[in-house]
Amino acid sequence: MVTLPNSEPHRQPLDRGNLFFPVRIMVTPQHVSRVKSRLFRQQKRALPLGKVASVQISTGVIWSEIRIDSSGGTAPITSHGHRKADALRIRELIESYQAEQRR
Repeated sequence: MVTLPNSEPHRQPLDRGNLFFPVRIMVTPQHVSRVKSRLFRQQKRALPLGKVASVQISTGVIWSEIRIDSSGGTAPITSHGHRKADALRIRELIESYQAEQRR
């Protein structure tokens, strides 16, 4: 899921392993988060936007995989099964928020 600036979420397409609880990628002006919901809990991994070093997108015929690397040496945030347009939008949001922070 991509959380757009107007807070309208977009869910990751359903595939094997996320039929009931799809993974969500949320991009805000402060951080990038990967949220994996379960029946009774949530697993959330957040990375401050200032610590994002790169955003890599690997595209297939339909789906894309996103890898968000940090400059702090922590493990990257990865997510698969996104539409190409959504993956590009995630990268665009991160880059625009980083540009705003530098001003």
